[in-house]
Amino acid sequence: MSFRTIVITKQSSLNYKNRFLVVKQDMDEKYIHLSEIDTVVVDTPAVSISVYLLKELSENKINIIFCDEKHNPFGEMQSYYLSHNSPKKIMLQSKWDNEIKNTVWEYIVKNKIANQILLLKKIKSKRYELLDEYYHDVKIGDKTNREGHAAKVYFNELFGKQFVRHHEDVINSALNYGYAILLSMFNKEVISNGYITQLGLNHKSEFNEFNLSCDLMEPFRIVIDQFVYYNHPTELNHEYKMNLVNILNEIYFYDGKKYTLKDIIRKFVKNVFSTIEEVVIYKEFNIYER
Repeated sequence: MSFRTIVITKQSSLNYKNRFLVVKQDMDEKYIHLSEIDTVVVDTPAVSISVYLLKELSENKINIIFCDEKHNPFGEMQSYYLSHNSPKKIMLQSKWDNEIKNTVWEYIVKNKIANQILLLKKIKSKRYELLDEYYHDVKIGDKTNREGHAAKVYFNELFGKQFVRHHEDVINSALNYGYAILLSMFNKEVISNGYITQLGLNHKSEFNEFNLSCDLMEPFRIVIDQFVYYNHPTELNHEYKMNLVNILNEIYFYDGKKYTLKDIIRKFVKNVFSTIEEVVIYKEFNIYER
């Protein structure tokens, strides 16, 4: 199974040769077998890439993320379809009704708040008690927006009362960088399972290409939040970004066993889709039931 995240930080030429990614920098040339690679982060615009390499990365379901001159992620490459039965899956996705979407969103929000509670307990904040109330108040579809209320309390406890999400500061920049890496992983898994990222459960923006991925990643944001809390950045330098990228290889417990975060994301997304598929198919076979 692929396990390496390759980060390209210098002016380079990337090519393909005999199942290897070839990285050429000045007089140096390195070969990395595609079977070892999970994600490639191109952390500088000063890189040339062969189209044949892009084709091979796509066919091998390898993520590739592109960064701008400030080293911030601005895009990624995703294949149109990575599953043999994508048309069937997309047709199923189009039949997700509001009841299904609202039920799954309730589950996601509860998981997100539960993880936030764990982190607040870990840092000895008594405000976790308020989040616990929000957790038990979550309704189907989170119609009372317990997620939003919990987020405000949570971020104020982590980064202070003056902290405002989406302001231009180094903490928000670190969070955004980490979230972008996470989002890319979820995009990959959504597409690998045959679905499209645009049709979400709760996120419905016509300008967001990744509505579904944004929904599914919500409970996982805590791994980035936790890292930034314990490693307050003074600047978002190369080393700090690499540490954020390497979170994907950290080991966590999931379903009673230890896995890398990459593998947990893979299993989580598959589990969510399997559950939804069972409900959709059941409803289809019971449409004439009286």
